[in-house]
Amino acid sequence: MGQGRLPARLGLACGLLLLLPGGSGGLGSRGTATRGPWEEEQGPVAEGGPWGRARYEAVKKHLGAVGALSKQYWQYLACKVWQEHCEEEEEEEQSSPSPGWSLPLVGQDYLEILSAWYCSFGKCCKTGDCRIVNNLTGLEADLNGQLHGQHLAKEVVVQAVQRFLQSPRPEKALVLSFHGWSGTGKNFVARMVASHLYRDGLKSECVRVFISLLHFPHHKYVDSYKAQLKKQISETVQLCRQSLFIFDEAEKLHFGLLDAIKPFMARYDSKGQVDYQRSIFLFLSNLGGNTINEVALDFWRAGRAREEISMEFLEQRLRLELQEPEESGYACSLLLKEKLIDFFVPFLPLEYHHVKLCARDAFLAQGLPYTEAALDEVARMMVFVPKEEKLFSAQGCKSVSQRINYFLP
Repeated sequence: MGQGRLPARLGLACGLLLLLPGGSGGLGSRGTATRGPWEEEQGPVAEGGPWGRARYEAVKKHLGAVGALSKQYWQYLACKVWQEHCEEEEEEEQSSPSPGWSLPLVGQDYLEILSAWYCSFGKCCKTGDCRIVNNLTGLEADLNGQLHGQHLAKEVVVQAVQRFLQSPRPEKALVLSFHGWSGTGKNFVARMVASHLYRDGLKSECVRVFISLLHFPHHKYVDSYKAQLKKQISETVQLCRQSLFIFDEAEKLHFGLLDAIKPFMARYDSKGQVDYQRSIFLFLSNLGGNTINEVALDFWRAGRAREEISMEFLEQRLRLELQEPEESGYACSLLLKEKLIDFFVPFLPLEYHHVKLCARDAFLAQGLPYTEAALDEVARMMVFVPKEEKLFSAQGCKSVSQRINYFLP
């Protein structure tokens, strides 16, 4: 234990022990500090003093019992919060004349409160596990309320993540591939998944984000990138029992990098090895965007609602496009050839009323008032395509938050 952490731990522990029932400085039932018998009589107590021998021995025995109980509280606290002295606690239980010793309920409540509070600062464990929250209800609610025009993405992401996390023993890591034009919500959903699975969101030690042109800009260094990437994934999985890896601009990744990380996503028996099957991989790509847009446009021209577009129909079209030979390393990688991607998640192009909803959210996020006229003005600032119909926002909602700056006082 580091010297710098010891005083803080002692302060926390002593504060708790003062509050615990039976603690030597505990609060009485009325919330006032109890007074020890030594405070009534100053100086040493003689054998023939005012208490008498019997009372002196009784008090001495009581103080010894309080000290032993406080020691057990301390060992329980250290084991519960810092995973230390657990062996001593087990030995105490085995050697105790009254086996099965346990904290009183109120004492357990105090320790649970302190443990949760201390862990909220991420200091209670050597891994990121204590920061995993897996708030699936919140994820579904926020996707329904903040992700606009993406009925397919909402359904696929929520169901895939939920089933994966609830599986006692997944066969492999969960691999989702997000496809669609820029600004349709791929990064937004990735951030939302991170923030609802981990208390620290993208800043969690269990989450790693890789941006192709930022982290792997030069193909001549691909061998070095492969070693670094495999090392980071391995270390993260060893640190956290549940990891999240996000690859942005996946279509620009060198196929050698994708093939290098293939073993982390493949089906295999991890017995006696690091378990990669509890990992989630998200690949974000603009590939397939044109195909997705063509389907959405065809439905609109046929007078059909975009909500009628089914996952089965669109995923089939998307897979066919991705399998066509092209220069993209993502399309040429073994991820597609060996069918390691569990779900292709299509993000539909956004229409005028979706942009208005994004503008509304941007105003609310900054605590600014808005009017329908202001939302319309923001939406009209965007470029819409195709040239004839002017139906879809060319940038989705990507620059909406910047455009509301025009309305700042």
